[in-house]
Amino acid sequence: MSVLLTTPPGMWTPVPYHHVSIGTGSRTVQIAGQVARDTDGNAVATGDLAGQVAQVLRNTKIGLEGVGAAFADVTRMRFFVADWQPEKMGDFMAGIESVAAEIGLPSPLPPTSLIGVQSLYEPDVMVELETEAVLD
Repeated sequence: MSVLLTTPPGMWTPVPYHHVSIGTGSRTVQIAGQVARDTDGNAVATGDLAGQVAQVLRNTKIGLEGVGAAFADVTRMRFFVADWQPEKMGDFMAGIESVAAEIGLPSPLPPTSLIGVQSLYEPDVMVELETEAVLD
């Protein structure tokens, strides 16, 4: 295993992710920001934050598998959410939980950030996910 996820004593808990990841592999993987689009570029789950979170995670899984990786190799996930409000956390987490088993998402998650932004590149895009992984 090329990635060790940990939360050292004294760091804020409980949170649904580890605070620290250690990658010991020799190849790094950078997945470009994934949005809720299908393979033909059609919008998926328009207006549905949970549905869009689920789709970006599915798209990320495709990118990881394409280079021989899985979520177990992920060292960092960075979500950008348009028009973020704390009241949206339930829908955001519902999207993660709806696909976690399907895509092999570990629990707790790798170090994860949720960054609120005014907007993303298209009006229907509610969430974008950048992912980093390390392989042996």
